[in-house]
Formats: sequence, C-alpha cells, structure tokens
Amino acid sequence: MLDFNSRSQTSAHVNDAIDAALVATNQAAPPRSYLGGSRLGHACERALQFEFVKAPKDEGADFDGRLLRIFGIGHALEDVAVAWLRGAGFDLYTRRGGGEHGEQFGFSVAGGRIRGHVDGVFAGGPTIPGMAFPALWECKTMNAKAWCETSSKGVAAAKPIYAAQIAVYQAYMDSSVPSVADNPALFTAINKDTAELHHELVPFNADLAQRMSDRAVRILAATDAGELLPRVAAQADHFECRFCPWSKRCWALPA
Repeated sequence: MLDFNSRSQTSAHVNDAIDAALVATNQAAPPRSYLGGSRLGHACERALQFEFVKAPKDEGADFDGRLLRIFGIGHALEDVAVAWLRGAGFDLYTRRGGGEHGEQFGFSVAGGRIRGHVDGVFAGGPTIPGMAFPALWECKTMNAKAWCETSSKGVAAAKPIYAAQIAVYQAYMDSSVPSVADNPALFTAINKDTAELHHELVPFNADLAQRMSDRAVRILAATDAGELLPRVAAQADHFECRFCPWSKRCWALPA
C-alpha cells in the first residue's frame, strides 16, 4: 500500500505541480524572433542557425522543470546582486529611466533580427582601481566547479561564450550609452553553492566583437539563402554535439 502522507510523497507531488506549471508557462511564452547577442559565442554556428529558425528540438530535449528552476534561481540571485551593489554605493541602472518598470537596456540591429539585453549599466560608484564610468555590468550564476574555474582563469578563458557576449554588448550599446565601450565592463559571477562573488573588469575586445558580428551576419545570410552552416565537429560524439538539443536532427542532415 502506498503511503500518500509520507514526506517523500508530499515532496514529489508538490514538485510535480511546480514543474508542470513552469513547463506550461515556458511553452506558452512566444519564441524569440531574433538571434540573441548572448548566444553568438556558442561553439557551433549550425546550432545557432537551428535556434534562430526555431527548429524543433530532439524529443526530450526541451527544458524540464528542474532546469527551469535553475534558471529562475539564477534570475533571482541577479536581483539580489543588484541590491548588494547599490547598497555598496554603485549607481547601477537595470532599466531605462532608473525605475523597475522601464524598458530593459538593450540593442537591436539588422532590422531587429539581432538583439540583446544587458543586465545593467553603471553610471558611477566607489573608486575601484581600473574601473571607469559608464560601464556595462554582466552577471552570471554558476555552480561551485564552474565558479572556481572562472575566478581562477578569468571569464575569457573559462567561459568564452560570456566574453563574446560582453564584447558584443559593449560594441552595440556604445551608440545609446556613449563611451561605454571605452571603459572595462564589470563581470560578476555568483557561486550558487557558497554565495562567493567573483568580480572582473573586462576591457572591450574589438576584434572579438567584430568576429561575433560577422558570425551573426553569416548566420542570417545563410538562413536567408536556405543554406546549412557547417557543424562544429566531425563526429557525433563530440562534447558539444552530445549535449546539443538538435543533435539527432543535425546528424541526420548532410555535413
């Protein structure tokens, strides 16, 4: 006989309800109609092309409740980090106009087909060696392993996709926030396991920004022409391919 009053059963039932609601809300959200600037540093251009055209993911590859909870916790921790930084004296804006209900800072180019939204912009703050204003702020949450690697190696070496995002955002935000690309961005990484914080100044990498911009144009052009971009690897068991939500679809198509 099943004991429906047990703690384990209660936990399972409540979690199932939460996860079902998260999945339903995620599925009801309108899909992106653009190529996200935060994604341009992804290793595989074909995967980015699939993402841009909203190709159906492989069976079972959609976000499940647990992953959506991880995303939710990450967003909540970013809000906490905003409060910490403001409390420390930083003049940090996350929305235009300074309020919490204004439009998020971001950019739109190529007829709206390439877009990005930044976590924040510093207009001022305490005297920090090497830091000047205005400055872009980018925040990520990580588990302990990823955080230790990032804090020891730096974001460019440990998380090149984040470094590419920062460079692209600095480049495209400079027109709406003049001179933001002249000053290093502040990258913040939060250790979700220990609450440790890593802060790193990231100077504008114009070459990286140009390469990512060229990549975006290449993806749009290939898609418009009905051409399939190359895969990142020659074998399906490559690391990037094994974790790609379009892996089966991709490897069923020509190289």
